[in-house]
Amino acid sequence: MFTKEQIITILKHEIVTMALTPGTMISETALSERFQLSRTPLRDVLKQLAAEAYIDIYPKRGNFVSYIDLESVEQIIYLRSILEKEIIKELTTRLSITNIHTLKGILEEQALAIENEAPTDTFLALDDTFHHTLFKLAGRQFLWEIIQQRNVHYVRYRRLHMLKREKLSDILKEHQLILEYMAHQQVDKIDALIQQHLKDDINSLDFQMEFSKYIGPASSV
Repeated sequence: MFTKEQIITILKHEIVTMALTPGTMISETALSERFQLSRTPLRDVLKQLAAEAYIDIYPKRGNFVSYIDLESVEQIIYLRSILEKEIIKELTTRLSITNIHTLKGILEEQALAIENEAPTDTFLALDDTFHHTLFKLAGRQFLWEIIQQRNVHYVRYRRLHMLKREKLSDILKEHQLILEYMAHQQVDKIDALIQQHLKDDINSLDFQMEFSKYIGPASSV
């Protein structure tokens, strides 16, 4: 028997890893059979997922995995760009040798991950670890947690963004530059690098055409 919290965690994982792709119908009957749970608590699960933008609920039509909202992605990128520029600048003045070795160790693991046959999942996890570590070292854990709460569109965008091995190599090189600039206190180079690192591809027509089946329509607002 699964609890509601366990089911929410499982479905969130399947959605962000694209095991359940955008537009996939989420059947209450199928979920009830899979998790051996009655319809009433399952509807609570679906309401929670909808509240956090993992799914869309359409009366009389059904429940569907949400399409990736590029406007939401852009908002998260904008927020992270502002925060990370300041965090990294702040860290350049007080990064210890131990901190540098910690970050360097993460990047060494990323380099190894690229050589794997299917590197995306491992690389993504290490990408999160690298950026999360920056927030923690700066004492900004609370801000990291806030970002994670509205992250479903951005996480899936990143997964698609990182499907090509050469893209992973580019991201690793940018991480290495971030660490180099912090270690040598090259504050003047940080803004442009973070802008490139976080915003690459978001406005790319090639990206939008390649993954159009996963992307929702642009808002008219």
